[in-house]
Amino acid sequence: MKEQEAAIEGLLYVAGDQGITVKELANVLEVTEEEAMNALYRVQEKLHQCLDGLEIKQTGDTYQLVTVSDIASYIETYAHVPEKGKLSQAALETLAIIAYNQPITRIEIDDIRGVKSEKSVQTLMNKALITESGRAQSIGRPKLYQTTNRFLEHFGLSSLEELPELKENDSASTKEADLFFDRLT
Repeated sequence: MKEQEAAIEGLLYVAGDQGITVKELANVLEVTEEEAMNALYRVQEKLHQCLDGLEIKQTGDTYQLVTVSDIASYIETYAHVPEKGKLSQAALETLAIIAYNQPITRIEIDDIRGVKSEKSVQTLMNKALITESGRAQSIGRPKLYQTTNRFLEHFGLSSLEELPELKENDSASTKEADLFFDRLT
């Protein structure tokens, strides 16, 4: 029983905003829907008794782990506080490549940088400086990335045209762009 309840807690957490149905819970736990529902109720009761900040919310046939409405103002304040901290050199390089070559795939970014950029791309996505902008019309249809309005705001730009001009294979121009991003972060 405790293992099922722990699994439900984990599944609700992982399901996030999408939520999870009783049928999905039953399939994963390899139990009947009735048993899954009973276990879900036990988790719900446990949360109610032990944690004042979380609850299980039902929308249609989907269940989600959510914060209680009483603390919404704290969550909103946290969610709207600009993230502090500088971007790493790898993230800055990745951001500059995206800014100057958008829309661009991660594979193209990796080719330009000469190293994998998966973590940097994820960091930039988490900070809402870049976003997915569709899929490339090539084999595998990889995701395309571009900068966001938050990128412009973060760097004090009104448009991408304000980025320093780069000339191909000009290390001085590349250094100028690096200095620009370093100065503004």
